[in-house]
Amino acid sequence: MLPKHLRTLKLTKNLQSIARDVLLAEADAIRAAIAYLDIQFDYCVEAILASAGRVVVTGVGKSALIGQKLVATLNSTGTPALFMHAADAIHGDLGMVQASDLVLAISKSGNTPEVKVLVPLIHRTGAKLIALVGESESYLAKQADFVLLAPAPHEADPLNLAPTTSTTVAMAMGDALAIALLTARGFTRQDFARYHPGGSLGKKLYLKVSDLFPANQCPCVRPDQSIHDTMLAMSAGRLGATAVQGADGALLGIITDGDVRRMVSQHDDYRHLCARDIMTQKPVCVAPDDYAVAALEIMQNRNITQILVADAGKLVGFVHLHDLLKEGLV
Repeated sequence: MLPKHLRTLKLTKNLQSIARDVLLAEADAIRAAIAYLDIQFDYCVEAILASAGRVVVTGVGKSALIGQKLVATLNSTGTPALFMHAADAIHGDLGMVQASDLVLAISKSGNTPEVKVLVPLIHRTGAKLIALVGESESYLAKQADFVLLAPAPHEADPLNLAPTTSTTVAMAMGDALAIALLTARGFTRQDFARYHPGGSLGKKLYLKVSDLFPANQCPCVRPDQSIHDTMLAMSAGRLGATAVQGADGALLGIITDGDVRRMVSQHDDYRHLCARDIMTQKPVCVAPDDYAVAALEIMQNRNITQILVADAGKLVGFVHLHDLLKEGLV
C-alpha cells in the first residue's frame, strides 16, 4: 500500500507509459549504434594503447558532463585521462594538451562554434583527434583522425529537443571504448583494487582473510578433552566455537554452539563424552590468502557465523561474521 502522503497526490495519466517509452527509445538507440562500429573503433583503441600520453576528453554542455564521466571511467580502468572543457580550452586550458596525447572530442552535431574554434588549435599541438560524434558528415568528424559514430536521430522527449537519447548513446559508446581498452590491457581485479582502495568496493577486491584472523583468538581443544574443557575453551575464545586439533597439529574438526545444543538435546548425561564425540568433522575452511569476500560468501551460503582458517591442513585462526560486518563487507 502507498504511504498516506502519496495517496493524496493527483497524478497525471500515463506516467509509467511515458517512462517506458523513454527507456525503450534509449535502449533501441544503443542497439542501433552497434551497426556503426567499424574498423575505426579498432584503430582508435590501438592508437590509445600505443600512445605515451593521455586521453584528453573535451566537450561543451551535456557532452562535457559525459566527458567527465568517461574520464573517471578511463582513469579507474588503467587509461590515464583528464578533462578539458572546450570553452576553457581557448582561454588557456589548451596548454594541458601535449603532442603525445590523444584528444577525444564529444559532440552530437559536431558543428558547434566551440568545436570549430578548438579543432585547428588541437591540430597545432600535434595531438591526434578522436571524434565521438553523432553526425558522420559534420565538421568534427571530417577533421578527426579517428571517428566513433554514436548517432541518435531522435531524442526521447516529445519535442525532440532535450538531450536524452543522444547523451545515452554517447555515454554507452564511451563505456565501450573504456572496456575495450581495459580488456586489451589485460586489466585484472588486482589492478582495479589498486585504483579503488576506498570503501566496501575496494575492500571486496583487496581485503584478505590474513588481514582479519590475527586479531581473533584461536580456541582449540584436543579430540579427547572433556566437554567441560571444550565449553570453557569456547567461552574463553568468544567466537561461539572451538577447533579440534590432533597432537600432530592436524585440524580434525570444529565444535560450535549448535553442536553443544544438539548434544544436550540428545544426551541426558554427557559427562562421559569428549570433544571428538560432538565435533563436526572435515569442517569448511578458508586459506589465509583467500579474499575476505570469499569467506563471506561461504558463510552466507552455509548459514554459519564463523569459519576456520587453515594452511596446509593446520589451523591458523578464525574469521567471524562480525569481522566482515566491521569491515563493511555485509
